[in-house]
Amino acid sequence: MNTNLALLLLLAPFLGFLLNILFGSRLGKTLSGIIGTMAVAVSFAVTFYFFGAIAAIPEGIHISLFEWIQISNFKVDFGFQLDQLSVLWLLFVTGIGSLIHLYSINYMYDDENMHKYFAYLNLFVFFMITLVIGSNLLVMFIGWEGVGLCSYLLIGFWHKNQEFNDAAKKAFIMNRIGDLGLLIGIFILGMLFSTLDFATLKTAISGATDLNMYWLSVAAFALFIGACGKSAQIPLYTWLPDAMAGPTPVSALIHAATMVTAGIFMITRLNFLFDLTPDVQNIIAIVGAVTALVAATIGLVQNDIKKVLAYSTVSQLGLMFLALGLGAYEVAVFHVITHAFFKACLFLGSGSVIHALHGEQDMRNMGGLKKAMPITFATMLIASLAISGVPLFSGFFSKDEILLVAFHHNIPLWVVASIASIMTAFYMFRLMFLTFFKEFRGTAEQKHHLHESSPLITIPLIVLAFLATIGGLISLPGNSWLNEYLTPILPKLATAEHHLGTTEYILMAIAVIGGLVGIGIAYAKYIKQNAVPSEDAAITGFSKVLYNKYYVDEFYDAIFVKPINFLSRFFRDTVESGLSALVFGFGKLTNEISYQGKKVQNGSIGLYLFAFVLGLCAIVSYLFLAQ
Repeated sequence: MNTNLALLLLLAPFLGFLLNILFGSRLGKTLSGIIGTMAVAVSFAVTFYFFGAIAAIPEGIHISLFEWIQISNFKVDFGFQLDQLSVLWLLFVTGIGSLIHLYSINYMYDDENMHKYFAYLNLFVFFMITLVIGSNLLVMFIGWEGVGLCSYLLIGFWHKNQEFNDAAKKAFIMNRIGDLGLLIGIFILGMLFSTLDFATLKTAISGATDLNMYWLSVAAFALFIGACGKSAQIPLYTWLPDAMAGPTPVSALIHAATMVTAGIFMITRLNFLFDLTPDVQNIIAIVGAVTALVAATIGLVQNDIKKVLAYSTVSQLGLMFLALGLGAYEVAVFHVITHAFFKACLFLGSGSVIHALHGEQDMRNMGGLKKAMPITFATMLIASLAISGVPLFSGFFSKDEILLVAFHHNIPLWVVASIASIMTAFYMFRLMFLTFFKEFRGTAEQKHHLHESSPLITIPLIVLAFLATIGGLISLPGNSWLNEYLTPILPKLATAEHHLGTTEYILMAIAVIGGLVGIGIAYAKYIKQNAVPSEDAAITGFSKVLYNKYYVDEFYDAIFVKPINFLSRFFRDTVESGLSALVFGFGKLTNEISYQGKKVQNGSIGLYLFAFVLGLCAIVSYLFLAQ
């Protein structure tokens, strides 16, 4: 029964993909959307069954479908692993996925290729489920590559716009760089242990007495490079903000709540490996903290509402990697969950605003939307309070956990993370004040058509805002359900203390005050002073550096893209043309020889007899001389 249900969990979205890609154009837009939504809802329902079943099976459910690879003593099965970590991930992948599919029925209704959109979205969920439930690194890698493919398809969904195509290619190529690192890590682990199965790897590593720590560290670092690509960490982060070229629901599902957390999932799944490589963990923590700060500074001055949320996502992912690097896997998972709630709500809320303004994304052309869009405003306000770490909202609990861990392990990293958190509060309320307060700054036509979005859009917003409010209750200090639930995956949690002392309360107060200061500065500037960001040409000084994202894209373009393009043109225009001349030269020589040879074939019997006798004499001479 478990095998059949696991297959249903996996194949329901794939069936939705097939129905929409093959028959969607004939089914009609509404039916296409319903099929796509129901396919993911079925997976969500099956996930709930496994959530209950695993409560009675702490070791999880392991399913082997068939033997996939057998080479000498190296063996890989095609199997699934449904345990506390995978089911937890599946709950928000399929749960938030269902809400976003429902939202998309209205949001994408005017698009002529709506059936393809739902097909790609279903295919993404299929591959994301594969990534999460794979019992070994190779099955996980199938899902890993699959979600990258779907990301490419959905970023470039509106392919008639060349900028969107470029953004899709950029995301695809940068992820391939990271995936090379992931593959190298997989190969090294396979070489060291003759297995890629998670459970077998854990047993082999835990029981080994002569581990090759050098190659183990290389493998861990290579896997981290893969995580950097998928989860947009320095230096492979620049693809994520450009990924906002895709439809807004795509940004909410793939580039905020699910796919970009794959790196966190992989490292948490292999926690037993990373715990043995403290040097790699230090690198992870430093990269995470620096990414959080750099992305937060860029978010301070962005004017595209989706770009602000994109850099916010990169920054929050940095905080998760900081927690991973400090060995606090459960804290990283906690923030993944709360972030999925409030960031999906924020992206879908921005989509509601963009939808009402007929595609406008520049916050300088917004303002005053609070009255016209009260539900969108209220839900985005709740999500902004959550991400800013305001007490009682979900982000307060998860972000404070990260800061507490950072303080106890590395105070400089705590300082960096705290500054990033203050900036988060500032730019999120900068977004809220510019979008919803004061007077409307758009066109008269846009103002005339302002209205709240339909229930298909607002209902998912309300559900996500509710989750963003109460989500922190799953891990309260001293009474953490999440920690108890993850204990079979992270055994050290069984003995870990989870309580608050005087130091912790002081740190929480500092974090809350910092968040409120960030909100207060945004209020003073954009409400009291009624400031509106300058036009692009008028931005000067360090603000211009931030607005242009530290010119990292230009740096990559100069160091990597242009030299590669130059070499490509050199080989095309010089080397390939030379080789072509050589190859065609042989052809021309053959043609010339053939042309001259065919002159002998003139029909003269005398000439033929002469050639025959000449040839016969030559053969006889050769035979005579050979003796």
